[in-house]
Amino acid sequence: MTANLIWGGLLLAGLVYEFLALRSTRRGDTLSERVRAWFRVHTRPGRALFAVAWTGFAVWFLVHILA
Repeated sequence: MTANLIWGGLLLAGLVYEFLALRSTRRGDTLSERVRAWFRVHTRPGRALFAVAWTGFAVWFLVHILA
């Protein structure tokens, strides 16, 4: 029960922050804008790194959940 409350609270906090960031006029607050900046996707190496990281995570998570 405690784990559900903690994970639920974290997810809810993230959703609330994202909602507020979408409604804000400030640039750079949304998760997608942060990910673009962190991975520097405006560069070819940044795009490649993000693609590998995202694909690797997606494959791992799928196998992790279904196994």
